[in-house]
Amino acid sequence: MTKTISFNELRRIKDSLPDGSMREIADKLNVTVQTVRNYFGGTNYEYGKNCGLHIEPGPDGGIVILDDTQIYDMAIEILEKKQNKES
Repeated sequence: MTKTISFNELRRIKDSLPDGSMREIADKLNVTVQTVRNYFGGTNYEYGKNCGLHIEPGPDGGIVILDDTQIYDMAIEILEKKQNKES
């Protein structure tokens, strides 16, 4: 299932993740940490793969179309757990 969000929103999610979250996501999906970073807008394809992220210019950093929301969904789940702990 695809998802469309702004690039800045994707970066806000990445920046809000607790330390170690990218490693946790990478381990669960059996991919490199750099692949997860690339999903959030990184561009190091020597050590990581492209994860179906398409960026189109526009307001708020542009529009991002995520072909696969698995990493996004895991990040949101981590953020929800973090928020519940803080409550």
